Amino acid sequence: MRQQAWHVLPWLDVAKALDVHPAKGLNLKEVRRRLQEVGKNVLAVKKGTHPVFLFLGQFKDFMVLVLLAATVVSGLLGEIADAITILAILIINAILGFVQEFRAERSMESLRSLTAPEARVLREGMEQRIPATDVVPGDIVLVDTGDRIPADVRWIQAVNMQVEESALTGESHPVTKSISPLHDEFTPMADRQNMGYMGTALVNGRGAGVVVATGMDTEMGVIAGMIQSVEDEETPLQKRLAELGKWLVLISFLVCVAVVVTGILRGEDFYKMFFTGVSLAVAAIPEGLPAIVTVALAVGVQRMVKRQAIIRKLPAVETLGCATVICSDKTGTLTQNEMTVRQIYSDGRRISVSGEGYDPKGEFQGADPEKERDPLNTALKIAALCNNATLTKKGVQVAGLFRSKGKDAPWGIEGDPTEGAILVAAAKAGIWREVLERKQKRIGELPFDSDRKRMSVVYETKQGRKAYVKGAPDMVLRLCQQELTRQGIVELSNERKRSIMRANDEMARHALRVLAVAEKPLADAEPLDEGVEQGLTFVGLLGMIDPPRVSAVKAIRVCRQAGIKPVMITGDHRLTAEAVAHELGILRGENGGVVSGAELERTSDQELSERIMDISVFARVTPKDKLRIVRAYKKRGQVVAMTGDGVNDAPAVKEADIGVAMGKTGTDVTKEASSMVLGDDNFATIVAAVEEGRGIYDNIRKFIRYLLSCNLGEVLTMFLATLVGLPLPLLPIQILWVNLVTDGLPAMALGVDGSEPGIMNRPPRKPGESIFARGLASKIAVRGTFIGLGTLFVFVVALFMGVNMLGARTMAFTTLVFSQLFHVFDCRSEERGIFEVGVFTNLYLVGAVCISTIMQLSVIYVAPLQVIFKTTPLVSWQWILILCVAGGPSVLIGFARLLKNSWQGKTVIAKG
Repeated sequence: MRQQAWHVLPWLDVAKALDVHPAKGLNLKEVRRRLQEVGKNVLAVKKGTHPVFLFLGQFKDFMVLVLLAATVVSGLLGEIADAITILAILIINAILGFVQEFRAERSMESLRSLTAPEARVLREGMEQRIPATDVVPGDIVLVDTGDRIPADVRWIQAVNMQVEESALTGESHPVTKSISPLHDEFTPMADRQNMGYMGTALVNGRGAGVVVATGMDTEMGVIAGMIQSVEDEETPLQKRLAELGKWLVLISFLVCVAVVVTGILRGEDFYKMFFTGVSLAVAAIPEGLPAIVTVALAVGVQRMVKRQAIIRKLPAVETLGCATVICSDKTGTLTQNEMTVRQIYSDGRRISVSGEGYDPKGEFQGADPEKERDPLNTALKIAALCNNATLTKKGVQVAGLFRSKGKDAPWGIEGDPTEGAILVAAAKAGIWREVLERKQKRIGELPFDSDRKRMSVVYETKQGRKAYVKGAPDMVLRLCQQELTRQGIVELSNERKRSIMRANDEMARHALRVLAVAEKPLADAEPLDEGVEQGLTFVGLLGMIDPPRVSAVKAIRVCRQAGIKPVMITGDHRLTAEAVAHELGILRGENGGVVSGAELERTSDQELSERIMDISVFARVTPKDKLRIVRAYKKRGQVVAMTGDGVNDAPAVKEADIGVAMGKTGTDVTKEASSMVLGDDNFATIVAAVEEGRGIYDNIRKFIRYLLSCNLGEVLTMFLATLVGLPLPLLPIQILWVNLVTDGLPAMALGVDGSEPGIMNRPPRKPGESIFARGLASKIAVRGTFIGLGTLFVFVVALFMGVNMLGARTMAFTTLVFSQLFHVFDCRSEERGIFEVGVFTNLYLVGAVCISTIMQLSVIYVAPLQVIFKTTPLVSWQWILILCVAGGPSVLIGFARLLKNSWQGKTVIAKG
């Protein structure tokens, strides 16, 4: 259908072509047929991996396949108990891996779907509200001010309709719509005044349209198809770990071959040594590492969702920890996106207005708005009447007599935010349009347009007709001949006009957007045209601003502590951007500059790259400027997060290291191009996501440290025993059991550990930093050596004390397990010891260690398991030796770190 040039056809022909009655809409049977034919009205997303393939994928590892083959051989040789036990361990490992990956997969699937808005349609002659996803071609869609258009439509009715299409076309001003056919089939999209497009929004008027395209057939869908990038990809960390895995496989293979060959040369049974080698290889290779990394990222994703940061691409989680620059839009992200009247100028007085957002609670300092003869009262009445916005609670229109409705619900507005702001200012004085209109009735309106820069309404009152006007101060003031004062109406001299404009300029310097209000009595026979705007009486100026979010001010402070540069990018004027940036703390004295879009046009890419680190605010920029800004920062080696909402922002969002889309105001196309979506459009959420990203990377380092040091301990235990001619301290089945008990639940529990204190007080890590940087490799080597030597020490002592081979192996087996279970608590921090971190500050880890302990005690004390795992019960002195050797390093390291950090004055003792 999209190949049809709908804009050149008369609307009746469009309705006929789509087989729909304009006054009745489609019938339900036809809706169901079309829905089945064209599908849901959504942008396509990639489906995840089927659970069956996820599970089977757990067995594709080479060493697991070797072990499965060995298990089959074992069964054929009659070792049924060993075969069943090894197979059970492999299946349990596979289930653990499956759960981890399934959780990560479902996390990403759920995060790709965002709640669709509703649509009003005409079906079978009745107006209905339906999910926008159920709209089909041929539906008659009804839209009003504030509504978002759910699909591509050809307008069949347009009453004072203006549509904000910047998200799709880049056109900064609302486009006036009509129903007349156009003559050129190749008319640019931005000039198709009889068309409406998915994702754009009505800012004025109302209308109806025939849906001509849905889903991926819409203009938004076409662009989505070009820029959509939802392919799953490995993070740089996962790629580095895969490379590490190859080396570990090679080294482990060589060590295991050495163990097997040495054992055979010493007369050990070939079958036994073969199984030992394979089991040791399985234990040495951290095959669970990719799954653990995946689940850590997925857990982090879930945490971020709770903080309103929706991660769409897993690489963003890792990259967040490296972010050095956050480029953010102003409106709604750094500010509240709720215009608020802060000052009113009337009768030569500056009147301050208190209150925040759309809540009609506040005070007026400098005048009494309730006095009828006070010009402020009149100014607020004009603000309420010359207005098409509506004050709401829970989405329900609220008049002055029903302010108690939904006391706990947030206030909101339907309509233009600027009109909403002055409507709220009037409500703060108890002046409500709904109440005023009981005594006077609107009979005409001259809507706002970009040429006239003003809006006028005409009301029938008991005293006769009256015109109320609001608009740009310079445009309104030139039409005024008089001024309303407390003494009555006086002539407006040129000197007085200059005085009013000086007041306007002063308000503008404080980043206030200013509107002038005026009135005029009319004769009954006077025509309702622009003549009613001549000879007006000036009443006042209303100055409003979109105030900064309190959370954004705090978040910017955190950014600076974390070594991250906050940058504001806005389409607003330079003065407004500069004032808000100072209030937010983005601009501080001489630090950081302000550059306008016009200056950017005159600046080459090379010059911009050289200056970029000295600029903190970009004002009056276009979407294409954002792409240049991102590239300039990246050229300087910065890791950039960039926010965007419109389709034209998608290139910059995609170019950024971390593309951030707005969840409330962003288009679906921008969300598809982004790495992360803000559920609340709040700058503080980006900073919170950076904090989570750093914490997730730290957690990944924690269990890499844990897994590799434990695996190193296992390999050293077997290798050194073989090297010095000792009997094998562990049997193959015991090696596999150690791998299951220690590498499973405890490692997973590390992935949900909380962030270190002061994580946002350190600079961002470098993107190319090795996972083993900052001394991690030495920590792994030292602790792995301790685990291996400690296990061998217990084994040798047991033999020396006359303990039989069964008991000695049980002691070595148990020492190896408990050494790793103690070590997992050390891995929770790279700077603090177990006594500072606290044992009970991660209850998941405590639970995991308890389960692993119970499992290990079971194989020692449960008779049937003793037979399978070749163990024997231990007595008191054996337990004392095991616990001292296994837990000694953790206790000593914990005390050493406590003393060191106390000496340096940075100890933080965790609660619990």
